[in-house]
Amino acid sequence: MTTKDIAEIRRRFRPDKSNISRIRGCYVNEAHQIVATFNQSLGLMNQEEAEELLTILRKTLSGTQSKNLHEISFSSAQVLEGEHHRRLTALRDSALEDESAVTALYETIIGNTAIDGSYMILLAADSYDYAAYRADGEKDEDTSRTFRYFLCALCPIKLTRPALGYLAEENRFCNLAADQVIASPALGFMFPAFDHRAANIYSALYYTRDTADSHPDFVSGVLGSEIPPPAAVQKETFASILAESVADACSYTVAQTVHEQICVLAEFKPTTRDEEDERPMVSKRMVSGLLEDCGIAPERVADFESRFDDAFGVGTELPPANLVDRGKFDVKTPDVVIRVNPEASDLVQTRIINGEKYIMIRAEAGVEVNGFPIRITEE
Repeated sequence: MTTKDIAEIRRRFRPDKSNISRIRGCYVNEAHQIVATFNQSLGLMNQEEAEELLTILRKTLSGTQSKNLHEISFSSAQVLEGEHHRRLTALRDSALEDESAVTALYETIIGNTAIDGSYMILLAADSYDYAAYRADGEKDEDTSRTFRYFLCALCPIKLTRPALGYLAEENRFCNLAADQVIASPALGFMFPAFDHRAANIYSALYYTRDTADSHPDFVSGVLGSEIPPPAAVQKETFASILAESVADACSYTVAQTVHEQICVLAEFKPTTRDEEDERPMVSKRMVSGLLEDCGIAPERVADFESRFDDAFGVGTELPPANLVDRGKFDVKTPDVVIRVNPEASDLVQTRIINGEKYIMIRAEAGVEVNGFPIRITEE
């Protein structure tokens, strides 16, 4: 799904926009047992409650793609005869009215979720009637389509602390008891995906709030598929295999070049859906080319390629934003950390003087130490 596709569905989660009439789900306690189920009409809630509930669900479609949001793919075999896909389809087709499929989903989620404490499973089905677009990019009001999907969100239950409060109607202070509140979703998914403004039963959109934990057991158990390693793990693994393969040949220039070129890819901002489909990725061959241009020996480049395939899989391409922090460029020693504006990394050089290793920074103006401006003089 493109960012525009996701934004279009996100806008549905308002009482006056969606066709969501009911919210169903269950409350799961710390012992991983269902203690209550519900199937509540939004029409019986006041407007504020309905808006808050839809806002919680909408957060399952928020965050950064390839970090919080991941497109989960299903093979042809899964679509034709897979148990997981069959259950998802039954839930979508019945608008969550297939009781056996709903119960099976609850049980599968509970058996494959490692959320600490109590949580709620929230389910909502929607039917979106929308106009198609003509080849010239304008809406074709005479052509109407319908996208039917459902959303699942797992929301931890948080216990508020007891606190001192004031009751204005009684004009007195009192201790307010601890209470339970629904937190933002920890994970969830939408099925099917909404690709180029059409249903794609070969894909689902998966959400995880924690970019360091993609909950692979949940994805495998509930969706019957696999998910790439979390963004934080991809970054750490990439840095590790680069350092191990290049080893002592990894100069400041090599590190600077790799960082700058990946940042260029990460800064790409698509303006159309077609450009989003062609979003640049980091491939093994691309990084190998950078190493070769920096004069790294062929055997070290080959070692990098082998390690890359072992870590990520042959033919895998990685989102550039997962591998670099565009706003950060740090130079570290055991005792010193130098934080450099990534756009000014050429101000830093490394030198060996009289057998000693030095990091040299060209100071042009405005040098401060602990907030005090200093003057640099020849000594």
